[in-house]
Amino acid sequence: MAFKLTVFSVFFIITAIVSISFVKTEPAIAVSFDPMEICIENCAQCKKMLGSWFDGPLCAESCIRHRGRLVPDCEDYASIAPFLTKI
Repeated sequence: MAFKLTVFSVFFIITAIVSISFVKTEPAIAVSFDPMEICIENCAQCKKMLGSWFDGPLCAESCIRHRGRLVPDCEDYASIAPFLTKI
């Protein structure tokens, strides 16, 4: 009886490991990731943080033009440099 239980346990563990290895987990699938939406949200956040120093509409237009591929990061000067104004 103990031998059958051990064989069953080993079979169950191997089956679980094999089935888990086929699962592809990507956060984009779980939360409907839209890069353009994130890009525009980041433009709005940068506008709130930097105020009149940041050209929000130009940033949003860039997001639309590039289809969300260039996401601005408010703490990364290189990514927001094209949108900074001299006032």
